[in-house]
Amino acid sequence: MPASGVSAAALAARLSALGLPVRMEEHDLHTTVEVEVPESLDAELWREALEVVADADRFGLLATSLNDRTLWAVVRKVVPTTGDVGGPSHQR
Repeated sequence: MPASGVSAAALAARLSALGLPVRMEEHDLHTTVEVEVPESLDAELWREALEVVADADRFGLLATSLNDRTLWAVVRKVVPTTGDVGGPSHQR
């Protein structure tokens, strides 16, 4: 579980429940959750969406000059501790 204690799937479900189309992308060490934010999104939904991504390990907003806005969140995956990296056969 990430340090924040929230999963990427839970974030995606909460954003989807707000009516925002969600994209998820798996990476080795983290999962990225993204939503395109329409210009017509009202202030209350903005607040709710920001509350959702605030539970992630990192989040931000990518805005372009073409009025595209992507709200993104990153949730880290569990990384083994140093003692577990080699697996049971390498432990002393």
